[in-house]
Amino acid sequence: MPEGDTVFRTARRLDEALAGADATRFDLRVPQAATIDLTGQPIHGAVSRGKHLLLRVGDSTLHSHLRMDGAWFIYRPGEKWRHPAFKVRAIVGTAERDAVGVDLAEIEVVPTRDEAQLVGYLGPDPLAEDWDPAEAVRRLSADTRSIHVALLDQRNVAGFGNEYAAELLFLRGILPTRPTPEVDAAALIELGVRTIRANRDRSRRTFTGVDRPGQATWVYGRAGKPCRRCGTLIRRGEQGADPTRERITFWCPSCQR
Repeated sequence: MPEGDTVFRTARRLDEALAGADATRFDLRVPQAATIDLTGQPIHGAVSRGKHLLLRVGDSTLHSHLRMDGAWFIYRPGEKWRHPAFKVRAIVGTAERDAVGVDLAEIEVVPTRDEAQLVGYLGPDPLAEDWDPAEAVRRLSADTRSIHVALLDQRNVAGFGNEYAAELLFLRGILPTRPTPEVDAAALIELGVRTIRANRDRSRRTFTGVDRPGQATWVYGRAGKPCRRCGTLIRRGEQGADPTRERITFWCPSCQR
């Protein structure tokens, strides 16, 4: 599942592959941007902001969001793609590399000076150079909803998704339904920062310290299975800011109280 660490690694790969060269191909396969062509413009680089990816070309920024299934792949020009062409939503190429965006949920091109219109609402990003822990704690602490909902709100902290919320709350022994004002927000944020920064440079995300398939999480995706700590069966539920945005939650009823 793409979360802040996944998007950070994606931005780093795009930056390493494209930055410093001129765009030799710029092809956006979505109706609202299909006529935009930045071919010939210098590619300045790519950065992540929470779950958002910003690729800066000339005086413009290509914004994309991976959502659940999106990804960017790097190929040499002419190399056969490993995915169907109908899934491709964007291609940005140079003389040596092609970046191919597949199943992207959001694609927009804006003047780079207007990036704040897309991501300015986001809270502090623990993977950004301007990370502000005090502001993140302030925003999270001011949220009166359940902690699972508050932690997923990108206006509080940018980059934590459903998997991080489930795992961090387990590690802190917090029920996902607990009101946020009852939670030690500073301790939760500190754990989240350490965890997402550790996963940032791993090829596969892990919360248990084990990166083998099926062993990387404590509770996420493990409903009905025994807790790795106490043996109690993991439970599953749904929570959200409203009925249209409910997310699946996982917790141990013994370890999280």
